[in-house]
Amino acid sequence: MKYHVYIVRCADNTLYTGITTDLSRRITEHNSSKRGAKYTRSRRPVVLVYSYLVENRSLAQKEEYKIKRLDKIQKERLIKENK
Repeated sequence: MKYHVYIVRCADNTLYTGITTDLSRRITEHNSSKRGAKYTRSRRPVVLVYSYLVENRSLAQKEEYKIKRLDKIQKERLIKENK
């Protein structure tokens, strides 16, 4: 099963990184459901700014971890370079 690694920009201009198998469903959850991440629930709406597919959950989790370790300037560069 393929996974999306994604970054959303929250209403307060912070960035949230996650993984999912269904990107559109997950963005909807972040914006309007209790199933959205606790972090994003108080920072709605969120806008998808970056995503890519990986082959499996293990790779997705590794990539998510790498992105989460970046500082905000590095994340902004990653987003800009992949538009």
